[in-house]
Amino acid sequence: MDHMHHSETQPAPAGGPAHIIPDDHHYIHQKYTCPMHPQIVQDGPGKCAICGMDLVPLAKPEEGHYHDNKAIEDFKKRFYVVLVLTIPILLLSEMIQHWLKIHFSFAGSQYILLILSTIVFFYGGWPFLKGLAGEVKVKNPGMMTLIGFAITVAYVYSVAVVFGLNGMDFFWELATLILIMLLGHWIEMKSVSGASRELELLVQLMPDDAHLVHGDHIMDVKTQTLKANDVILVRPGEKIAADGVVVEGESYLNESLLTGESKPVEKRKDDKVIAGAINGNGALRITVLHAAKDSYLSQVIKLVQDAQKSKSKTQLLADNAARWLTIIAIVSGIVTFLAWYSTGRGLAFAVERMVTVIVICCPHALGLAVPLVVAKSTALSARNGLLIKNRTDFENARKITTLVFDKTGTLTIGKFAVSKIVTLEKSYTENDIIRLASALEQNSEHPIATGIMDKAKELGIKIPIAENFKAIVGRGVEGTVEGQRIKIASPGYLGEKNIALPDPFSHDATETVVFVLTNEKPVGFIALSDAIRPESAAAIATLHDNHIKSVLLTGDNKVVAESVSNKLGIDTYYAEVLPHQKLDKIKDLQSEGEFVAMTGDGINDAPALAQADVGIAVGSGSDIAAETAGIILVNSNPKDVVNLILFGKATYRKMMQNLAWATGYNIIALPLAAGVLYRVGILLSPAAGAVLMGLSTVIVAINASLLKVK
Repeated sequence: MDHMHHSETQPAPAGGPAHIIPDDHHYIHQKYTCPMHPQIVQDGPGKCAICGMDLVPLAKPEEGHYHDNKAIEDFKKRFYVVLVLTIPILLLSEMIQHWLKIHFSFAGSQYILLILSTIVFFYGGWPFLKGLAGEVKVKNPGMMTLIGFAITVAYVYSVAVVFGLNGMDFFWELATLILIMLLGHWIEMKSVSGASRELELLVQLMPDDAHLVHGDHIMDVKTQTLKANDVILVRPGEKIAADGVVVEGESYLNESLLTGESKPVEKRKDDKVIAGAINGNGALRITVLHAAKDSYLSQVIKLVQDAQKSKSKTQLLADNAARWLTIIAIVSGIVTFLAWYSTGRGLAFAVERMVTVIVICCPHALGLAVPLVVAKSTALSARNGLLIKNRTDFENARKITTLVFDKTGTLTIGKFAVSKIVTLEKSYTENDIIRLASALEQNSEHPIATGIMDKAKELGIKIPIAENFKAIVGRGVEGTVEGQRIKIASPGYLGEKNIALPDPFSHDATETVVFVLTNEKPVGFIALSDAIRPESAAAIATLHDNHIKSVLLTGDNKVVAESVSNKLGIDTYYAEVLPHQKLDKIKDLQSEGEFVAMTGDGINDAPALAQADVGIAVGSGSDIAAETAGIILVNSNPKDVVNLILFGKATYRKMMQNLAWATGYNIIALPLAAGVLYRVGILLSPAAGAVLMGLSTVIVAINASLLKVK
């Protein structure tokens, strides 16, 4: 039988700087991010490589904010100041007066208009001008280059008109353009911040303080000061402050935000607990396993951030498209200007068309289309027990045609459970059989003993003490219980001793049977099996509904493999396969043209996981550094495997929807901005272009936020 192995928690994989991981007294590195591009994260301050904006500090866990609110507040403040200044600018503009059929002016009104517009340009437009300088400096023109260029052209042209150039100024267009761009960025930054809310919730799971047991008294300390072998007290309703082992107390823990498991999990002495889980109604004393920086939660947060920063083929496609769109916008703007100017429409009209084209072609929606979905999906996955190490593996889930299961611990529970209790003497009840068996098995750590003890616990049986306990080598155990000589033995022992098997005696070929004997006479038997998980059949059915074949790959014998396959409706099974042979089976499936996902133990099945097109390590909640798997499932539940595939498909759909919207919007809006329908009365102003550009970005953000794990 293949066995699952749970290793102790290991440090997260190397390859990136530390993220929100506490040291004993401080946070190792202060991370900085771009308020507009959350995928940009680096140590220390600097400029965003995409838009040139100043990076802002990533919040520490106790602050509970993934995006720095100062940047959002700055755009909000600039918006309101520009809003107040825009009103007199509109009223003093000739074009607006003409539309409203009013007319008033006074000596110097044109210069007041210039002064107000200059304040709007330099104060309201400052983030875009600064962004333009940053993008030019790093030779990476993008959104800020386009906006900065557009408002600069509008301002310089309008100033020239005030000082004698023949034409009509652009001050009202400039003010409304900057106003709408500030509003769009403010709304968008709030949307981006919302898309990262799931990661923020993960960060908030770690409590600030812990109750350290110090001799005979308890003292409150900061969580990040805890170290291995400290003992902490967790009162009812509090969050577990560190990964550890229960040394005293019993309780039920809510681990749903960490593992996706909605049912409370019972914890008692010697059970492991995870930092961030919420304690139920019992007090627990816990021995800390390691410092907070090595906790499961800290590693998950780092894994999520690394995944959010990693680029898949889809992300690279979007990045390239955004770069090309920037070039197209600049070229189209210049061509539009030259085309209209050469037809004699005048300098003012040609400049307005150029500004509108450049603004409407800002590739911001396209640039955010994938990163927003990435930020949402990786954090949301982590909260549902799906840890993404490799973005491409996750997005490739949509291509899976065959899913290979390693049986033990995934489709089955992974441990022996009592499936049948049969009494052979009228004076003995089923509870009596378990009571006598558990009295002897409480001294053993054998999987059969564990199964019998679990059953005794489930039935609430008081277990008597066994004396003169000893093992019958290869055949069972014996001892004195309640004054009787009791043995628990295999059918082979009965055959050796010529003890007649009960008639009729039958059991499922997949079950293991042990007899309970008193004074060498069988009084009952217990059948145990590695029970199939209740979720397995539904998981296989869902795969079939999605046209994905299921394959069972197990080290168990053919009888067991065939029985499990038939019960679950699995398409194909391979039995008695050794770990190194699993790799060959994966290759065989791939040679038949299948796109193969492999689920298995992150350690035992490493070669097969590495060979598979998508490697999924299951039951590795404490070993999130499973090296060869692109995706790690905290629980061994087959339903999670299916959810992962469906979520991968949903995530890819969201990315494609966003990319389709962002590119489609530009394909339609660019010609309108250039004025191709001018002769039929359709013409977009720079402000209308800014509204459409901002709206497209907000739609992309909202669409990303609607992503959910089923």
